[in-house]
Amino acid sequence: MIWEALGAVLIGFVIALSAMRRLPDRFPARTLTLATGPAAALLGALLTRSILGPGHPVQVLVAAVAVGAALLSVLVRPAHPRLRRPAAPLKGHRTAC
Repeated sequence: MIWEALGAVLIGFVIALSAMRRLPDRFPARTLTLATGPAAALLGALLTRSILGPGHPVQVLVAAVAVGAALLSVLVRPAHPRLRRPAAPLKGHRTAC
């Protein structure tokens, strides 16, 4: 159990580091990203172990990778800010002047 948890934390940290290296301008904060990766991978590993039970280390680590990557993807910001345009007035709608 302890080796699976340590492996999951290490995998999550590697995922977070590689994400920060590949897309450094798309993540909000370095510390948030580096904390979310290991925490998400550990959550995925513990959840998978509680569902499958002991004796499935490969599946637990695969789930750690999947959950870690999925939760890190929630932090990714769009590449370019969207262009803000004023909304066009509605046809036939009276506006207060």
